[in-house]
Amino acid sequence: MKFGYGLITCQRHPDDARPDRELYAEAIALAEEAERLGFDSVWTSEHHFGDDAYMPSLLVLMAAIAARTARVEIGSGVLLAPLYPPLRLAEDAATVDLLSGGRLALGLGLGWLPWQFDAFAIPFAERVHRTIEAIRVCRQAWGPGLVEGTGVAVTPKPARPGGPPIWLGAEAEPAVRRAARLADGWMANAPDRDAFREQVGWLRAELGAAGRDPAAVEVAGHWPVFAWDGSDAFERVRPHLRYMLWKYDDSELARGRLGPLSSPPPLLPDEPISRPDAPPGSGARAHLICGRPDEVAMGIRELAAIAGPRFHFVARLYYPGMDREVMRRSTRLFAEGVIPRLRGQ
Repeated sequence: MKFGYGLITCQRHPDDARPDRELYAEAIALAEEAERLGFDSVWTSEHHFGDDAYMPSLLVLMAAIAARTARVEIGSGVLLAPLYPPLRLAEDAATVDLLSGGRLALGLGLGWLPWQFDAFAIPFAERVHRTIEAIRVCRQAWGPGLVEGTGVAVTPKPARPGGPPIWLGAEAEPAVRRAARLADGWMANAPDRDAFREQVGWLRAELGAAGRDPAAVEVAGHWPVFAWDGSDAFERVRPHLRYMLWKYDDSELARGRLGPLSSPPPLLPDEPISRPDAPPGSGARAHLICGRPDEVAMGIRELAAIAGPRFHFVARLYYPGMDREVMRRSTRLFAEGVIPRLRGQ
């Protein structure tokens, strides 16, 4: 089992008055700290034109992280492939892989906000085709020959022979099966155990149908995590998890928004917290893993039993607006009290 730190977004929380340059400096410092603490990877996440300045340029940030780290894999979780010209994506990814010494993991996703596609003048209906084309072009560009249809050879080549692994983020059945056919890794987006088990079943079935080795695709996923050494873990993380989930929902309304950042309505004592796309009645505890280090390890162990031997667990320990010392303390508790319990399993 491997362990990742994420998802670094550089979002500006309404209660955080720091300028953006400090948020970006902190992002690189957190990546350095994750490496020192023994994480195997650091993951970033992308959106565009958000009023909270959600990270729009993953490969630029990943290059900066590469320059300040020496060992950790640096992953995009995920880069929105349809918004990129495939040849340029192949060149930029190869450059980051070279700068990192072969430590790039190129995680791709379809995107989900139509108005972001409108802003780039890219048809939302073409996102699947464009993602498949991006994978094809990258793989050819990183190989020894020409890219079909263009007659060009992409140089320089990535540090890793054949290029960095390509991951696909996916939740729906067609997308998970697509990852099984096309990708080196599949990344889940915080499903509960039952949903994760069903998704892994789709992945394994499609691997078999495609004639691929069941171990050909590495299984990963990112879940919100909060490790704490007191009895108030859920109460401490609850407002920050709620803000993070609410902000994704709010993004659908954020096109062209100017002025001060908006905040969610006050959190009621008995209010359930769920993802915008979660089934009715599901709450934060359906996908949040929090508690003492031994409790967190138990929750991850249950997911690992479903995922199989090649499981890359990405802990979402980055919470915009959370007190920085609390966030770092939770990260240290995870590194020192959770990872050792599970390493090698």
